[in-house]
Amino acid sequence: MIRRSTPAAGCAAQAAGAGLASVASVAALALAAFAVPGCAMAQDAAGAPRGLPLPPPSAVGQALVQAAGWQPLASGTSAELRGLSVVSETVAWASGAKGTVLRTVDGVSWQQRSVPDADKLDLRDIHAVDANTAIAMSAGPGAASRIYRTTDGGASWKLQITNPDAEGFWDAIAFWDAKHGIVFGDPVKGAFQVLLTADGGATWQPVADAKGLASLPNEGAFAASGTCLTVAGSTDAWFSTGGAEHARVFHSSDRGRTWRASAVPMPAGAPARGIFSVGFRDGKVGLAAGGDYKETSMATVNGARTEDGGASWSPAPILPTGYMSVVVPVRGAADAFVAAGLAGSGYSNDGGKSWVILDRTPVNTVGFASPAVGWAVGPKGLVMKYAGPILGKK
Repeated sequence: MIRRSTPAAGCAAQAAGAGLASVASVAALALAAFAVPGCAMAQDAAGAPRGLPLPPPSAVGQALVQAAGWQPLASGTSAELRGLSVVSETVAWASGAKGTVLRTVDGVSWQQRSVPDADKLDLRDIHAVDANTAIAMSAGPGAASRIYRTTDGGASWKLQITNPDAEGFWDAIAFWDAKHGIVFGDPVKGAFQVLLTADGGATWQPVADAKGLASLPNEGAFAASGTCLTVAGSTDAWFSTGGAEHARVFHSSDRGRTWRASAVPMPAGAPARGIFSVGFRDGKVGLAAGGDYKETSMATVNGARTEDGGASWSPAPILPTGYMSVVVPVRGAADAFVAAGLAGSGYSNDGGKSWVILDRTPVNTVGFASPAVGWAVGPKGLVMKYAGPILGKK
């Protein structure tokens, strides 16, 4: 199952060892990916085409490089971090392995707010309402998938729900507002698992839409960044999949009650390959990001774009080339998106049509409070603050 093949801490940590490449080498790598005729499609060892062909460079944009895209911060932990929720320019929460939760209230210093008795749980996602209230979700088989809530800044936590299905595996959590939220997980008995809350996470009710949530053979989701599920406005929700013959994005326009899936032109067909993240600036324009986490620099289409709420998608490669685990809209900049993964990070100021490389530091997820303020988290307790150009300016 995909859930057993999501990026492990060891894989991510190994990639992190590469560190930040020099500006010259990054530029060379980025330009070389598109400059060699006949190399637009990756091949396997036998010479057979692998993945999807890359479009010409004009459709991707110029690979400009910023020397300092992120500023490292002290996190006080070595745990793998995959969850991130940004409340404001000073308040953000992060979560990860070994029951780890971090919080900042000044935008720079981070303190641990670990969940008691959760040291064996992997908190893959977190949603914060404010500096005091946050909901953390652990991912794992059956009872290892849980939801905890704090209302005192992480000083104490209350277990809200444990996955009732032994075959279940939760992947991500999201909220439309302080009361209404959604959690989704891998298929149980042939259908993806979706639960909804209307009381801030105190109670959760399963969604009964077996037809709309029906899964394909070998299909699942990637709990790699907390962003394989996203919401927009007050009623729209989307989640992304991989592993099956086709990568897909599911959309609900009625706050998670009913769903409809659409195929997306991105590589799939293998347990490590598919869509790892989906992000929408509104109910219409959105991006999908992914690739193959076992081949972090594979030259194939790693992004897709929609302008009709996810009903149809077109290839939209993201820079840097390679595996991307997250793509998010930038709050306060209507056309700006940031994408990142073990291949590095980049940004777009035109809704995903063209991209600029930030750097090659491997990260797991990112989040933004404004066009100038955001954070990234990743392997070995990595926490960084955005130090690049103000986003949204063309």
